[in-house]
Amino acid sequence: MKGLILAAGHGTRLRPLTYTRPKPVIRVAGKPIIAYAVENLLEAGIHEIGIVVSPKTEAPVKAALNGEDRAHFSFIRQDDPQGLAHAVKVAREWLGDDPFVMYLGDNLFEKGILEPVRQFQKTRPAAAIALVEVEDPRQFGVAVVEGGRIVRLVEKPKDPPSKLAVAGVYVFGPEIHEVIAELRPSARGEYEITDAIQGLLDGGQTVLGISVQGWWKDTGRPNDLLEANRLLLAGLESGVMGEVTGSEIGNGVRVEAGATVRNARVLGPALIAAGAVVEDAYVGPYTSVGPGAVVRDAEVEDSILEDEALVEGVRLHGSILGIGAKAIRHTARPQTPKLILGDLSTVELP
Repeated sequence: MKGLILAAGHGTRLRPLTYTRPKPVIRVAGKPIIAYAVENLLEAGIHEIGIVVSPKTEAPVKAALNGEDRAHFSFIRQDDPQGLAHAVKVAREWLGDDPFVMYLGDNLFEKGILEPVRQFQKTRPAAAIALVEVEDPRQFGVAVVEGGRIVRLVEKPKDPPSKLAVAGVYVFGPEIHEVIAELRPSARGEYEITDAIQGLLDGGQTVLGISVQGWWKDTGRPNDLLEANRLLLAGLESGVMGEVTGSEIGNGVRVEAGATVRNARVLGPALIAAGAVVEDAYVGPYTSVGPGAVVRDAEVEDSILEDEALVEGVRLHGSILGIGAKAIRHTARPQTPKLILGDLSTVELP
């Protein structure tokens, strides 16, 4: 079985963060989002992984996966993303007739993807689709399930027939390729994977609906990233491997080797990544301080600081700072702002 991770999208809902980088490489709880997808595929015994990229996303995705030697990666170009089914069509030659897991590169699963893979391998249907019950399914593909089998799929319905949303993992047999070859664009101009799955159903094929175990996050918006950061940090293994002097380190804090904490208070769950510096500062719960980031004479809570970000002389809560972004004091300590800063941004707060 092969894995196919989709990482060619523009991530428009996460701008300005995604003006310079694709969504799957943004760090959450210290790791690029796409790294969690790779780990889940490896856990399911899948080591041959194709990654669908665009000309803009290829280089940063390759950089994010540099050093991961447990998988064999093939990068597949999708020059003009036209929907999920189009991504499968672009990867057709690489996929061959092997069954495969299609994994959306911006999705996170607490318990991984073992159950959909196992159920597919056990019963060998045409497809096994991960489903999750949500309060408002209107922004998702929605499934109607009878006896464990999906009998109908609707893409982003105004009047949902159920609360079962299609999550970001699909397991397909080669039958899907014949359906996609005949697919036509939807009203929004995309080749919808829900239409392709409905084509399997219309042809009398079996499509299983597999309930997601644990939490699931589609990291489409800044608040989703912050929530995912909270969820992942809550399960992070704590420990102090870096240099800590004159500081209070609470429960659930991970200080990685190469990090430095001086005269600071850090309350968990929190991550201080390798190369980061926290000095004369307070880092509160649900904060991840990325590699090489600096928090000095400042207070940060419930936030994501990516590589080389700088927070100095200010108090932040519920903020995301991209690579090299800076939030610094101009004169006096300000009220608590909420910031979403793209890479290399600088904000001076009065």
